[in-house]
Amino acid sequence: MIFYCRDDKLVLNFQKSDLNSEVYEYKNIVIKKKEKRYGIYSKKAEQDMPIIESLEAISDSQCTRIVIKARYNAVFGLGERFDAVNQAGKDRTVEVIEKFCNQGEFTYCPVPFFFTDSGFGVYIDTLKVCRIRFHDNITIEMEGSLDELPELVFFFGKHDEILMNFSKLTGQVKLPPKWAFGSWVSANRWNNQAEIDKQVALLKEHGFPASVLVIEAWSDEATFYLWNETKYKENDGSKGFSYTDFEFDNDSLWQDPKAMIDKLHKDNIRLVLWQIPAIKKLEEGRVCLQHERDWEYAVKNKLVAFNIDGTPYTIPEGHWFAGSMIPDFTNPETEKWWFEKRQYLLDMGVDGFKTDGGEFIYKDDIVFSDGKTGREMQNGYVKSYVEAYERFIGKDRVLFSRAGYTGQHKCPIQWAGDQESTWDEFRSVIKAGLSIGLSGVPYWSFDIGGFAGPLPSVELYERATQMAVFAPVMQWHSEPVGGQFAEIMPSSEGINDRSPWNIARVYNDEGLIKRLNFHYNLRYNLIPYIYNEAIKSHKSGLPMMRHLALNYPEDKNTYNIEDEFMLGDLLIAPIVHEGQDRREVYLPEGNWIDLWSQKSYQGLKWITSEAYEDRIPVYIKEGSALALNLGDSLKLGSDVGNNINTYENLCFYLAGKQGTTHFEDDRGNDIIITWKDDDINIIRNSGSEPVKILRSLCS
Repeated sequence: MIFYCRDDKLVLNFQKSDLNSEVYEYKNIVIKKKEKRYGIYSKKAEQDMPIIESLEAISDSQCTRIVIKARYNAVFGLGERFDAVNQAGKDRTVEVIEKFCNQGEFTYCPVPFFFTDSGFGVYIDTLKVCRIRFHDNITIEMEGSLDELPELVFFFGKHDEILMNFSKLTGQVKLPPKWAFGSWVSANRWNNQAEIDKQVALLKEHGFPASVLVIEAWSDEATFYLWNETKYKENDGSKGFSYTDFEFDNDSLWQDPKAMIDKLHKDNIRLVLWQIPAIKKLEEGRVCLQHERDWEYAVKNKLVAFNIDGTPYTIPEGHWFAGSMIPDFTNPETEKWWFEKRQYLLDMGVDGFKTDGGEFIYKDDIVFSDGKTGREMQNGYVKSYVEAYERFIGKDRVLFSRAGYTGQHKCPIQWAGDQESTWDEFRSVIKAGLSIGLSGVPYWSFDIGGFAGPLPSVELYERATQMAVFAPVMQWHSEPVGGQFAEIMPSSEGINDRSPWNIARVYNDEGLIKRLNFHYNLRYNLIPYIYNEAIKSHKSGLPMMRHLALNYPEDKNTYNIEDEFMLGDLLIAPIVHEGQDRREVYLPEGNWIDLWSQKSYQGLKWITSEAYEDRIPVYIKEGSALALNLGDSLKLGSDVGNNINTYENLCFYLAGKQGTTHFEDDRGNDIIITWKDDDINIIRNSGSEPVKILRSLCS
């Protein structure tokens, strides 16, 4: 094995001949070889500060272990992890797994990348499952002998430098359209046009702005590309349809979906439709002629994954979509065929897809068109699936994906999947958001108050909503009526929506609507700031929702804080335990201003937050600014509607006596503001939007 440079990255290759010298210099580090081990040192303090004391590979015919001896206190990365952000002391498997609720050590979206607080990171360039143990040594265990192993890419520097360089290596972060940062609404039971009209009317009636509506139960649940109860003439399975090929009538579930989409767009609401990468095995006794023809065509033309005996692979019993075939997206003909059937959806105005599932590879001996087997595609399948959809949708649309792998940041947005409505799950999902951000995926969301089980308590629902205001993407969703927890649903009418009005109705809490109105309005007040942070993530590869250690890598106090996060220069401290109106908050270096009370605090210490029943503690760092869209009252929580393409009043709250801020948006505004006391200087690089300067905030 040797180290060598590739595209300005330090790579450890296990197949190349050992031709390098005993001492190898790379940027500001020195690599020394002694027998079969390597040591990696800082040039500045080579003898005293080894970055990696030793690295060696121990191999037999079945397995290889790469053992890294290094001093470290914290390890971050490895994808979306629900049980811990700091991976030190953990045994981890980098493996895509579908787990319904209470994910624990499992994850829908692993990433074979990690970095330590001691200044190095490692990316394992593989699709295969690997195992990593973070104890006295870091041990990476991979199947195969030494000459079968993938390359390891090493990164050195501060936390943010390592993460930015990893992001550059694996591809440019894709910036979602601005409307994706408004609030999202969804419930699995919405399965007809009248229900969609009703939900939009309820949004308006109760005063909740929304920018995205997700429909899961829209299709025939056979083809997953035809609207349920549409009338059409079947084809031979080789091609798709145009919208004009369909007939809708007033007695069907969807009377005129094209008109519905047009109406949603007029209301500034975008539409996202649910997708699954499966050619479904239909329920016994159910017949769909178009589905049968699609199935036959896919098998005949080898558009699906196959077993080594030449039969189509089907998902094993006991798993979601058992008996279904899976399209082989490594085959260009599959991709062409699959999306020709869905092109009419884009033509009629659909704004994106919720790409659910994909954790469907349960055997090693499956064969794909490009030669890969199940060994690679347990992790690689969802990558091929989501990336195929990303190529299909093009610009200005979104994917909303549960499962993923390396490169998921190119196919935003990541969604945390299925959790129960419990406090434990709420705490876990915050860890998931932080860990996936530390793995290079900047745009992330979760289901407010959980997805499954009994409805959340009012307290949990409010606390989750308050936190979601400051998440990269804010959305609520719920499992279907008749789902896995149907027998314990609290609603006598069988309605388990996590909508604000349904929660208020079930618990007979008349004041809930007004309390939540403030937070939804606050989200839209914050859109200029949130979108500006999204642009920064697009450019840098750093997450929007940041673990404190990313901003303050020298502060060891931050390493194990897993229930606070940064959004730019805002520090968010969610309330994550029942019955609390305040909490202990760690403030890093600097001075901080409570966003609600305007009280100032000195950092580098723990404080007890002020008591808030209807807010969560939020602090802004002195010397920074908050870009806001406010109503004429210029108050936080003022109603500015759901049109994110315009400003009611573009305002900048300047925190502290002096500071500077740089603001960009999608309307051509590029503004730099500097201030010291009352001396405020506004420099417009471009744009002409009027701005208002605020030196204090009220709500």
